[in-house]
Amino acid sequence: MKLNRFVACVAAFLFLAGSASAQQLRFDDVVRNLRNPDPKLRLSAVRLLRDAKYPESIAPMAPLVVDPVDEIQLEAIATELTFFLAEEVKGRRMIGFVVEKRNPAVAAGAFELGPIALWPRQVPPALVSSLLQAIDDDNAKVRLDATYALGVIARPPLAGNDQQRLIKALDHYDPAVRAAAARVIGRLQVTAAADALTRAVNDSQADVRYAAMRALGSIKDVRAVQTLTDQFAYYRKGEGAWAALDALAHLAQPASAALFKERLADKDPLIRRAAAEGLGRLGDSSAIDDLVRDATTDESEMVRTAMAFALAKLGRNYVTRIVDSMDSPKMLGQAQDYLIELGPSILKDLYPRLHETEPSIRGGVAEVLGMIGGEAAIPALQPVTQDHDADVAAAAKRAIARIKSSN
Repeated sequence: MKLNRFVACVAAFLFLAGSASAQQLRFDDVVRNLRNPDPKLRLSAVRLLRDAKYPESIAPMAPLVVDPVDEIQLEAIATELTFFLAEEVKGRRMIGFVVEKRNPAVAAGAFELGPIALWPRQVPPALVSSLLQAIDDDNAKVRLDATYALGVIARPPLAGNDQQRLIKALDHYDPAVRAAAARVIGRLQVTAAADALTRAVNDSQADVRYAAMRALGSIKDVRAVQTLTDQFAYYRKGEGAWAALDALAHLAQPASAALFKERLADKDPLIRRAAAEGLGRLGDSSAIDDLVRDATTDESEMVRTAMAFALAKLGRNYVTRIVDSMDSPKMLGQAQDYLIELGPSILKDLYPRLHETEPSIRGGVAEVLGMIGGEAAIPALQPVTQDHDADVAAAAKRAIARIKSSN
């Protein structure tokens, strides 16, 4: 029984004081202490529930996200994140180490990992509501962690009122919150934020402007094409130009084709990457010879993989090239994003790669299959749950759990 295992774990961590013979705390006592007027007991309860790794604590802990004590709020947010983050992230991407150190940047780091690094758990509406409320907290660390944690934990589509509360954060007095809100809006596909994001493109702070531009691409607001094109013409280079072109690449409208082709030879590899992605999504094969050449010769692995993605979108057999790049930790996330976008049509190319000698490829492919494979992928994933590499086996188990939870 889960409860018995939890109680056994609790016994190893904490005992009730105040009696000659200490009495072991039970799960229901720990949960009650989340409501204790003594902040020290509330904080101890959060830490115990976190160390016990008991996901049934997600809902009872949600009110502490808006606790009057900052330390408890930060601990509650970090703890809620651990219930959703996969443990395997510890060794591979260090986010587990960050969480264990209770670093205030944990939520932003978790957000960077993307949905593929999460366990498919139910999200209580009360937790979403508490995180939205904490965005207006007086403590800068709390409100920023709450914003990014929302982007990690919440699932689209947000309820209408929750959408409006998040959109409101685009006008927050804290520019860090405004930028984070724009990024979260893009992740959660809050299309109702289009007008507010367009206004944010002219924000006084550069980080907000860049995040707003990318979010417009993420929510697929095709009305923003001219605005983004103007922004690219204004910046011409640097992060502003990349943000604008990246958004245009996600919108992939015919009006941007000439700009994409022109920028395939840009000095900035991020610009070249965005240009290639845009041409692939647009289905424009007029630059296919350049894409084929640069998929092999470009000096940047990031760009070579983007060229391979564009060619795969154009119907060429380049999925294998994308998967090959997953042997590099810095390329894993980019390659997985491309494979997920390419979708179920590439499954036949992915199944054989579950038997690669490189563990990062086996695990990375397993994670992708969890996102796009459906029930048909379970027989291929099942043997991988016994992989001799613990991270690969856990990735396969998580992929199967994700598939089953979506049915």
